[in-house]
Amino acid sequence: MTLYLDCNASNPVDPRVLERMISCFRDQYGNAGSPHKIGQQAKDLVQQARDQVAAVVAARRHEVLFTSGATESNNLAILGLEADAVASDRRHIVSTQIEHHAVLEPLQVLERRGFTITRVAPQKNGQVAASEILSAIRPETFLVTVMQVNNETGVIQPITEIADGLTSEVKESSPWFHVDAAQGFGKQLSPLRHPRIDMISVSGHKILGPQGIGALIARRRHGQLPPLRPLLVGGGQEMGLRPGTLPVALIVGLGLAAELALQEHEQRAEMCRAIQDLVWEKLAVLRPTRNGDAEQSLPHVLNLSFPDLDSEQVIEALWDIAAISDGAACTSICATASHVLTAMGLTNSCVEGSVRLSWSFLTNFQQVERALQLIVQRLQPTYLE
Repeated sequence: MTLYLDCNASNPVDPRVLERMISCFRDQYGNAGSPHKIGQQAKDLVQQARDQVAAVVAARRHEVLFTSGATESNNLAILGLEADAVASDRRHIVSTQIEHHAVLEPLQVLERRGFTITRVAPQKNGQVAASEILSAIRPETFLVTVMQVNNETGVIQPITEIADGLTSEVKESSPWFHVDAAQGFGKQLSPLRHPRIDMISVSGHKILGPQGIGALIARRRHGQLPPLRPLLVGGGQEMGLRPGTLPVALIVGLGLAAELALQEHEQRAEMCRAIQDLVWEKLAVLRPTRNGDAEQSLPHVLNLSFPDLDSEQVIEALWDIAAISDGAACTSICATASHVLTAMGLTNSCVEGSVRLSWSFLTNFQQVERALQLIVQRLQPTYLE
């Protein structure tokens, strides 16, 4: 049986979440926008899920907007601000070179429409410097968007320090602050609770919820929500910002997954750290290079490069042992080098040879141990010659 080690791309659904969703699919089929009793029952479930998601980041129910996932949330947070940015004649955005493509590509859209984007480079350890983000802000800066945790390396970005710096800005000219939290939501709690973070993008399947559901958390600042405009129209759901019938069962799944992540985050981190230590220990004989700061990373991922091996060789050699990836799943079909590792200034051989191993608290420790023995055998130079 192939061991699944690509949890940064997606996860199996937690059995407890799956059970709740099946019950909802079977019994709670009403439209949450309908005025009758069955519709009200569906609406109550949706509102409960809002509370569960909001609790993770110390937000409020009415600040949670359900979407199809972090990609849609990122698009809404960035492109949804365009009209207000144009109206205020503030068309500058600060971001980083290591964002997910779900942020980079909406920024490119705005750039083609006349916006100026400052993309701050990371340090060699994979972390951007908060001071560089803050020093890039201008009077015409309308938005700062920085990810919480990098999806390829697991390196934690200094969003608390950035939020602290933005707090000291003059209120009238202070830009909106958006965080793509697809990889950190429910795993690293404190930073996302900073009240100066205006918008947070969330994806359900990253916390062992279902695929196809996520949220944009939009906090009120001085009583006002960020001035978002909808990308789609027709229906008026989700405060008029995201039309369409609400997928109640998926929302219920996201809500429970968020609640469980909040309740169990410490135990989950310990379990993931134990697997990380095991992987690093057992693969040391192959002399891998770790890409990203070990002290500033979450414990559920390792990005490694092996001497004299490219990523295709490694993935092919381990095809029947472990499911691993060479970076972001959404770009793997393009066969392009990692923009994240390139921005970190790593050598071409390191970039081309990088693979990502990622797991969750549901990953079986004993199965990992057995798989690592086979991985070492397969990646020994004599096997690949």
